[in-house]
Amino acid sequence: MSEEALDDGPAISERGPELVVAVLLMVFAVGVIIDSVRVGIGWAPDGPRSGYFPFYIGLLLFAASGSILIRTLLRWKQPSKAFAQHSQLSSVIAVLVPMIIYVVAISFLGIYVASIFLIGYFMRRHGKYGWIATIAVSVGVPLIFFIVFERWFLVPLAKGPLEQLLGF
Repeated sequence: MSEEALDDGPAISERGPELVVAVLLMVFAVGVIIDSVRVGIGWAPDGPRSGYFPFYIGLLLFAASGSILIRTLLRWKQPSKAFAQHSQLSSVIAVLVPMIIYVVAISFLGIYVASIFLIGYFMRRHGKYGWIATIAVSVGVPLIFFIVFERWFLVPLAKGPLEQLLGF
């Protein structure tokens, strides 16, 4: 079988992603419900407590996710449509992996330095821009965000060792 023929075939059926997303949303909903109960879901003299509305949103999210989970499990033996082709999945992974690395890098480098690397990577790898444009944009965008958030709105964003070393 040629690589091209393999590329056009389905990589993942619809069932797997539906189950994974349903379970993840149910876990998230349980977290919302538990935290809402912790902060209070009843009524106070001045109106609903902090957890009142999130509690019911959590219940709705749990019910909706549970219905998708049950529906998917009940249709398990029926043929499933393709969720994504190999080429589509590789495009998603090409964006997803750098984004995951970016989120982890924010913890170590801060949002500004991590953003410089992410923007630079995407401009060079996917946009095929030259070095001058890549450096200008990848440094300029985080610099503008720093001015807007840190200086104008006085909203501090995650900083890493470089920003702390420079006194930002």
